[in-house]
Amino acid sequence: MKTGGPPASSLARRLVLLALGWSLAALAISAVVLALLFQQAALRRVDQTLSELTDNLLSRSTVEGGMVIAPPLTDERATRALSGRYWAIAQVRAGELQQVARSYSLFDSMLPTPPDLMARVHATPGRPIAYDTRGPLNAPLRARATYARLQGLEVVFLAAEDRSAIDRDVRNFVAWTATAFLLLGAGLIAAIVVQVRVGLKPLYDLQGEVAAVRRGKAERLAETYPRELRPLAEELNALVAHNLEVVERQRTHVGNLAHALKTPISVIVAEAALQPGPLADLVSRQAEVMRRQVDHHLRRARAAARSQGPGERTSVAEVLDELARTLTRIFTDKGVSIEWDAEEDLFFLGERQDLLEIAGNGMENAGKWCRARVRVAAEPLGPDRFILKIEDDGEGLPAERREEVIRRGARLDENAPGSGLGLSIIDELARAYGGTLRLETASLGGLRLEIELPRADA
Repeated sequence: MKTGGPPASSLARRLVLLALGWSLAALAISAVVLALLFQQAALRRVDQTLSELTDNLLSRSTVEGGMVIAPPLTDERATRALSGRYWAIAQVRAGELQQVARSYSLFDSMLPTPPDLMARVHATPGRPIAYDTRGPLNAPLRARATYARLQGLEVVFLAAEDRSAIDRDVRNFVAWTATAFLLLGAGLIAAIVVQVRVGLKPLYDLQGEVAAVRRGKAERLAETYPRELRPLAEELNALVAHNLEVVERQRTHVGNLAHALKTPISVIVAEAALQPGPLADLVSRQAEVMRRQVDHHLRRARAAARSQGPGERTSVAEVLDELARTLTRIFTDKGVSIEWDAEEDLFFLGERQDLLEIAGNGMENAGKWCRARVRVAAEPLGPDRFILKIEDDGEGLPAERREEVIRRGARLDENAPGSGLGLSIIDELARAYGGTLRLETASLGGLRLEIELPRADA
């Protein structure tokens, strides 16, 4: 039965996703931090070089006639046009910066400065200002500005370097780092999955053992489990032992009840037979009804008790072979041919006696009403169910009477021998095991019984 609650989630999936989420987040943050650190380290190296260049300009520049004169040689790269290393000297005139000298590498260009450069250098006097801009050929530049006063003049010494190589190195570093971290992430995913599977293996083993107990392959949990699962295994073993005790107690009660009821009924029938007459006939008929009712309810109680205990495995092929041999001898005079087919590894999840009653009543019913042939087949429906088909070549049963026959069979006082009692027994036992009984038209022309029952592992 479906409930309105949330769907059941996997513990392994939850652990894998949780560990995976934290691991991938840590890897992503680490990759970003490493890329930023690499970029900052590269920029610091460039800033250090540019600071040395501006300090060299500051220390070697002179003032003549109110003009700043640049030193003759500052840096070899700055002497080559568009080399990527640039410098300029700017004076503050009328509140604006005017570049009065610049390197040969600038060719016919000026070194760009941000609009708020003067405000920034005045805000931090004595400290160089770093900024990014665009230079000749629209190349990205890393620039450095140093403010100083020379003989009363406000002077800003500028130096810049093409940062294309730095950006390219950063991109390569990010690409290699991302590749390495992706491989590391894939390895972590595999390691996490393996770790979870190995860590949860005792739970899977416990599940397998519980299933083996339920299907009748084992009587108790025998594996040695970790300390955390040991109390659970012990409690499950105690529960299994308790269920066995309850089932055995129910069986004992059922047997005692059968003995206590059948003996007085037999006495009543015997006494009525000794005193023939209308009253004796009435007593005999009612006593027979009581006996059938007792058999009916005791049968259901036994089947219910068996279905509550640990499962037993019964070979379907062995039961069908035994029944076919027995019924062939019973119907020798009629010349009935009984064919059966079942896989050797097909097992009924229940007691042998119950399967004998289910299949035996069905095959006997088919033998009574067939002309000459009875065919029986057991086929798996899945890992936990199988279907038993019993059909004959008799006259069959009209569709409108099929459910009626089963219902009438359940009301034993309305049944004459051979009028549906066997079908009611099949229906009762099948339902006790959670199965079903259906009546269909057989391919041989008669009636086909389709009995769905629980299947045990091979």
